Formats: sequence, C-alpha cells, structure tokens
Amino acid sequence: MGILGIAFVSACIYFWSMQQHYIFEPTNDLQTTPERVGLKADELRIKSGTGSESGELFSWWIPVDASGAPTMLYLHGNDKNVGYYRELEYAREMHKLGYNVLMIDYRGYGKSTGGQPSEAKVYEDAESAWNYLVKQRALVPNRIFIYGHSLGGAIAIDLAVHHPEAAGIIEESSFTTMTAMSNIDYGFMPTSLLIHERFDSLSKISQLKIPLLIIHGTWDRTVPTQMAQQLYDAAPEPKTLKLIKGGDHEDNCIVARVECRQIFSSFVSQNLH
Repeated sequence: MGILGIAFVSACIYFWSMQQHYIFEPTNDLQTTPERVGLKADELRIKSGTGSESGELFSWWIPVDASGAPTMLYLHGNDKNVGYYRELEYAREMHKLGYNVLMIDYRGYGKSTGGQPSEAKVYEDAESAWNYLVKQRALVPNRIFIYGHSLGGAIAIDLAVHHPEAAGIIEESSFTTMTAMSNIDYGFMPTSLLIHERFDSLSKISQLKIPLLIIHGTWDRTVPTQMAQQLYDAAPEPKTLKLIKGGDHEDNCIVARVECRQIFSSFVSQNLH
C-alpha cells in the first residue's frame, strides 16, 4: 500500500472514530433564560436512560393559562441548548400562539447529565420527554405536537414514528440522512460504510401515520433545500411543505415571523382532535 493508500485508510479510521464529535456539538453555557425573554417557566429534571449512561434532562416547561391547550415538544439541533436565544425566541412565538412548550436538553447538552450524546441516546431522551408529558403531566397524546429543528427534526421523526397517537410533527431545516449530509463535505470517502450515527430520516418518514409539516428556508446554507423536498416526497399524506423565501438554516420564523405564525396556527388548528 502506497503513501496515498495509507493516508486514505487513516482518514477513514479517523472519520469513523470522530464522527460523534462532528455530529454532536454540545454547548453547556445558557445564553439566556425564559424569564429574560418574558416567559414563565418551570425548571425540570427528567430522568432518561438506564445504568451508567442514565442521566437527567435539564428542561423547561412553559405553560399557557388555558386548560387543554395544545403542547409543543421542542427538540433543538446539534449545537444548541434550551438557553439559546434562537430556541427561546421560537418558544416565545409558540407560547404566543397559545401552546404549552416543553424544551429539553439531550444528555450531554446544557445542564443535562448522563455522559456524551449518541444517536441511540437522543432518541431515548425524546422518548423520556414524551413519557413525561403523557404519564407525569397526564396530557392527552392527540394534543401533543412534536417540533424538531435540524438534527432535532431527525429525532422528531423517529419519535413520531413510534407515537402515531401524537397530533402531528413539525420538522424544520432537517436533512434526509447523515450519510447524505456527510457526502457534502466528505464525498471522497465511502461514507455509507463509515457512518454509524445514521439518522436515516428518509427511510423512516414513510412510516409516519400522523400529519407532517416541513419548513425549510430557500437560502439554507447548511442543509440543502432539496432535502426538504426529498423528505416531503417520501412521506405519506397528510403532509405540507412550506419553503420560506430568504430563510437560512436557523432563522425561518424570524425573517418570516408573520408567515410562520400563520403556518403553525393553521397546521395545529387543522390537526387538533
């Protein structure tokens, strides 16, 4: 094996072993709090996992006054936490629309405990949050909507597939598969063989049995807009795709605040049971 061959194999080994560090970029510092943006919230610690990998999910429960209001289970992306300005700005918009909001940090993010994140663990964390809403808060499942941004969208799809009793799923700025995302920067590698944190939303989304709303910016420089179309094409009805003109990866409902309010409000009202 020549020098180039050795270098290529070494690069593949490095990619295999380090991919979790590229996929998950946990941040621990909270930029702000619900109170600072005008929201009243209860600070929670939701238990998740078993054995040595178990931990507590630092979470915020942001309720509205109305009894029986719909609830958003909020799943953030790979490099955020519940204390990021963007996340709380979105939560505030949801709250203004009359929704309870549960925001969670996966294990390893923010103030959550339980070691480093992985694909299996973030799925388990989302399930723990769902169980908290249904079992501890005794909320009716068909009034719970699952919202996920970017990586959170992939987590939301996995959770929604396992909970056809949910009211609906809103997926924003998310991708088809982690392999497809890796091919953007590492297409020279056999990524389909090397990726073990697969987040294969493209194959899962066809299994959905609840209404789906996909939101994606036309100027998204992180996740290509065509991935939103691919997810939409693979999903069963009922489904809706909304492309936000000029929206980038993180700011769709900031650059198009009024439009997003209408999109959210329409989707939720149409799918409440």
